[in-house]
Amino acid sequence: MSTLDPSDDGVTVTPTVHPEAAESTVPPEAAEATGKDGTGGGVLSRDHRALSIGIVSVVLLIAFEATAVSTAMPVAARELHGVALYAFAFSGYFTTSLFGMVLAGQWSDRAGPLGPLATGIGAFAAGLLLAGTAGAMWMFVLGRAVQGLGGGLVIVALYVVVGRAYPQRLRPAIMAAFAAGWVVPSVVGPLAAGAVTEHLGWRWVFIGIPVLVVFPLALALPQIRRRAAGPADGTVPAPFDRRRIRLALAISLGAGLLQYAAQDLRPLALLPGAVGAALLVPAVLGLLPPGTHRAARGLPSVVLLRGVAAGSFIAAESFVPLMLVTQRGLSPTLAGFSLAAGGGTWALGSLVQSRPRVEPYRERLMFLGMLLVAAAIATAPSVLISSVPVWTVAVAWGFGCFGMGLVTASTSVLLLQLSAPKDAGANSAALQISDGLSNVLLLAAGGAAFAALGGGAVSHTATDSTGSHPAAFAAVFLPMAGVALVGAWVTTRVRER
Repeated sequence: MSTLDPSDDGVTVTPTVHPEAAESTVPPEAAEATGKDGTGGGVLSRDHRALSIGIVSVVLLIAFEATAVSTAMPVAARELHGVALYAFAFSGYFTTSLFGMVLAGQWSDRAGPLGPLATGIGAFAAGLLLAGTAGAMWMFVLGRAVQGLGGGLVIVALYVVVGRAYPQRLRPAIMAAFAAGWVVPSVVGPLAAGAVTEHLGWRWVFIGIPVLVVFPLALALPQIRRRAAGPADGTVPAPFDRRRIRLALAISLGAGLLQYAAQDLRPLALLPGAVGAALLVPAVLGLLPPGTHRAARGLPSVVLLRGVAAGSFIAAESFVPLMLVTQRGLSPTLAGFSLAAGGGTWALGSLVQSRPRVEPYRERLMFLGMLLVAAAIATAPSVLISSVPVWTVAVAWGFGCFGMGLVTASTSVLLLQLSAPKDAGANSAALQISDGLSNVLLLAAGGAAFAALGGGAVSHTATDSTGSHPAAFAAVFLPMAGVALVGAWVTTRVRER
C-alpha cells in the first residue's frame, strides 16, 4: 500500500483514472491549478508552462554539459599536462555528486527544493568556470568536483519539485520531458563541442555553458517559490540529520577510493580498496531504504532497480566506442554516432510509459525494458566477429535505450507514488545515490576486468588502447548483461503486495 492517500488533498478521482494514478498530496496552489476534479491541462498548460519549460531547461543544460564536456576533456588534459589524472576528472564529479544528492534530500525535506536547486545550479556553473580557467590539472579536477556537487544538488531537488508541484497524473509526462531533454544534446553536443574546441579552444566549452544558466533560473525559480517552497507538511522543519551527512561523506570517499584502486592493478592498490569498501558498505546500508540489498518489495526494489539498470547499461556503453575504434577501425566520430540514435529511442520509451492507459501495465513494461537492456548489452560484443556488420551495435543500442527509457522514468514515477511528501527528498536522494553509485562501482569492476584481460589502461580516449584484446571487451559486456537480467527479476518486486 502506498503511503500516498488520494484523499489527502481532497481531489476527486474520476472513474476513468486508474486507482494507482490518483492525485497525490500537492501544495494548494498546484491542486488549484489542476482543478478540483483533477482534469486540468497538461505539463504545458498555462498553469504549468513556465515551470515545465524552466526545469526541463535545467535538464537540457546538464545534458549538454555531459555530452560537450566529455568531447573537450582529452584536449584539456593534454594541454594541462595532466593525462595521468584524467580519470579523476570523471570520478571527482561522480563522488562529490553522491554527497550532493544526500544533502539535497535533507535540505529539500527541511525547507523545500528552492534552496538546493538554486545553490546547485550556482555550484554547477562555478565548477565549469573553475575548470575552464584552470592553469593546472589539479585545479581542473577541483572544478569538476565542484560541478559534481552542484549536479547532485540539482537532480534531487528537481525530483522533489516534480513531487510537489505536479499532480500524480502529470508526473509520467514531465519525466518523459526530462528524457526528451537529452535527445538534442546527445546529437548536437559532441559536434558543437568539437567545433568550439577546434576553432576557439577547449576552455570556451566550459566557460560558455554557464551563460545558459540564466534562462532556467529566471523562469523556474519564481514558480518553484510559489508552488513548492517550505517544508512539505507545513510544520516547523526538523534539523539536518548529521548522521546521514556523515554517511554521505563516507559514501563519496569510499566510492572514490574504490575507483582509484580499480584503476591500479598493483597489490598495493588493495589497501585503498579495502578502506573504500569499509567506508562504503555501512554508508550504503544507512542511506538506502532498509531491505534494498535483498530486493524487499516496494520502495527498496524500486531504488535497487534504478541502480542495476543504470549501472549495467552505462558501464557497457562506456566501452562501445572504444571497441568500435580498436577492433573495427572506425573513427572516434563514427563510433560516437553509433550511439546517437539512443537519445531518441530513450525519449520514446519515456513517452510510452507516460501514457495513462499503460499505467496498469507499468511493471510489465519495466520487465520488458530490462530484457531489452540485457539483450542490447549481450549483442554488442558480436561485432568482435569481423563478419558481423558494425551497424549491429547501433540497432541493438537503440532497442536498449528504449528499454532504459521505460525503466528509468517508471522508477521515478513509482518512487514518488511510494513516498510520503515529507520523505520525497530523502527517497529521491536514495534513488539517485543508487544510480550514481552503481555507475561508479560497475564501471570500476568493468574497467578492472578489461585491464586484467589485456585491454590496457582504461582510458576515455579510444586511441590510447589500440592494443586491446577482444576477450577484454567480452569480459565487460557479458557480465553486465547478466546484471541487467537480475534487474528483470527485480521488476517483479517493485509493487507492495
